[in-house]
Amino acid sequence: MKIYWKAILALVLLGIAITVPAWGLSEAYKENVYNPGKLKATDSTLKVKVGDPAPDFSLPAVAGGTVSLSDYRGKKHVVLSFVPAAWTPVCSDQWPGYNIVKDLFDENEAVLLGITVDNIPTLYAWTNQMGDLWFPVLSDFWPHGAVADRYGVLRSDGVSERALFVIDKEGILRAIHVADINVRPNLEWCAIELEKINR
Repeated sequence: MKIYWKAILALVLLGIAITVPAWGLSEAYKENVYNPGKLKATDSTLKVKVGDPAPDFSLPAVAGGTVSLSDYRGKKHVVLSFVPAAWTPVCSDQWPGYNIVKDLFDENEAVLLGITVDNIPTLYAWTNQMGDLWFPVLSDFWPHGAVADRYGVLRSDGVSERALFVIDKEGILRAIHVADINVRPNLEWCAIELEKINR
């Protein structure tokens, strides 16, 4: 229960933080964020379900090298955060928000992996403008959207859904949330699902 109340406090802090436009980033950054307008909420069909082994993958990381889901087997729970595209408003708010709740992941022996279908140079520029992110940012660019497709969250326009997958240390999918692409997912969902794993 201790973790749950810390998560609630973090959510309150997040609510305060997001009242500051674009996390207090520069005007130049905000001017480069592309607004795609209202999109169809979801446009894919899941290919996995809770209880399934999570499909493994290896993807290039913005920080260099590759990261594989299997790197965390037996060591950490994993939350995959698929976002549609770099340089868009909701995505540009969602990932910096995870910095506020890093302790939630640490206390639950979990890591977050951020994944988009953008290429490494695009992700490098975008994440540098967002500031330090504590988690690996991975490119599902080539073969285009292959990992998103394997999980069933690749949209017909070639971007991924805004989706979260909670995977336990044994590599089993424990929770799935495909959000309305136009809306940042509630961080409380992650807090509750990670706490469930550690009961």
